[in-house]
Amino acid sequence: MNDTVADLLTRIRNAGGARHRYTDVRWSNAKESIVKILKNQGFVAHFLIKEEKKKKTMRIFLKYGEDRLPVIQGLKRVSKPSLRQYLSSQKIPRVMGGMGIAIVSTSQGVMEGSLAREKNLGGEFLCQVW
Repeated sequence: MNDTVADLLTRIRNAGGARHRYTDVRWSNAKESIVKILKNQGFVAHFLIKEEKKKKTMRIFLKYGEDRLPVIQGLKRVSKPSLRQYLSSQKIPRVMGGMGIAIVSTSQGVMEGSLAREKNLGGEFLCQVW
């Protein structure tokens, strides 16, 4: 697996499309940081970290609205291993006019785009969620 963040986003996208209650992914610090942001912004209900035989797995419980429509309407990986995208704090976009979020990896950790803009931090533009 070369791009673990893309794998995380794809698993969440596929589980939401299939209306699954949860999805399991292998744990990493970066993935946990991204899922914490999604939880704090209300895109994910909650998550658990399980450890089995020295392997950590993260179970992400998806959130659904009325008529069992997923709260996450779209996920897009921006910076890829083949083409990294770095932005200054002024160039971090507002996703869907503020209805979505941008996730940025900064020198102070992975954070939501508006928080990075407030702290005047640029970094690698990981993904967009709306």
